[in-house]
Amino acid sequence: MCRAAGEGMIEACPRDFARAGAASQKGNTMSPAVSGTIPDVCLSRRAAIGRLAVAGAAAAIAATPFGKFPTAAQAAAPHNQSFATATEEGKLMSQTTSTVDTVPTVVLVHGAFADSSSWNGVIPDLLAQGYPVVAAANPLRGATSDADYVASVLAGIEGPIVLVGHSYGGIVISNAAAGNGNVKALVFVAAFAPEAGESAVDLSGKFPGSTLGPALAPFPLPGGGNDLYIRNDVFQSQFAADVPEAEAVLMAATQRPITEAALAEAAGDPAWKTIPSWFVYGELDKNIPAAAQVFMAERAGAKGTIEVPGASHVVMISRPQAVTDVILTAIDAVR
Repeated sequence: MCRAAGEGMIEACPRDFARAGAASQKGNTMSPAVSGTIPDVCLSRRAAIGRLAVAGAAAAIAATPFGKFPTAAQAAAPHNQSFATATEEGKLMSQTTSTVDTVPTVVLVHGAFADSSSWNGVIPDLLAQGYPVVAAANPLRGATSDADYVASVLAGIEGPIVLVGHSYGGIVISNAAAGNGNVKALVFVAAFAPEAGESAVDLSGKFPGSTLGPALAPFPLPGGGNDLYIRNDVFQSQFAADVPEAEAVLMAATQRPITEAALAEAAGDPAWKTIPSWFVYGELDKNIPAAAQVFMAERAGAKGTIEVPGASHVVMISRPQAVTDVILTAIDAVR
């Protein structure tokens, strides 16, 4: 089941995100925005039949030249078969047919205070099921320049794209997808989905609950302005409360800063106005409050909105299966 944002009702969707499970932790309850609960550890229903594809999919991606990603036809090549059919004159004609539909590429864009490794829990299942994956390196220098960079990555990919962004990465994907007809779906993972003229600062303060501001430490940049980090002493509680402590310590040490200017920069005209979108976020997100997520999803006319009980801002790390299922739902809807 999924919540049809903006319609004030619950309706069936192509995949049961929650898979009719009990609450992931004892005492978790379903909020009005949730139509199901997400188990802590579960295996995708498609993973069992797709696991053997990992090596082949990974090899296909690794074998591509730098800056050139595989086309859908190349990704599907192992499934193609050549056969001969008799012509009316009795001659044989060789033909090639594909046994799969056009395969979309999933492009993952991380947010602030993180890097592309934040998608490590999501990528294996997508590869196992035959979907090419690109985890783009978000520069985190400015909303416009970051979107331009990601747009250049998208321009190098042939065929349909499902574009996924986390946190500040939501601003980037919404602007990067503009004018690219290959982008068929947007997935916002605990992410900002701004209207034109809005910034991350605007949206994070629109509803009570964000405690990010006091957790930030500024570092002056040589050319002026500041880089922002989350202080190590509060990183886990602020950013990754449901991640094991040892992992959170590593995340704090390897976090990538974002410029103060990027968080305050106004977004351009958003692609979610013309491209179908899905939202998934953590109930206990301290960076972007749940109320802000619901507001943005409803405003975007989201096809599906999932709140993961007990999850933090890094829901793709702590509950990767929940995020993977939403991405797969988006893929199913646009293929």
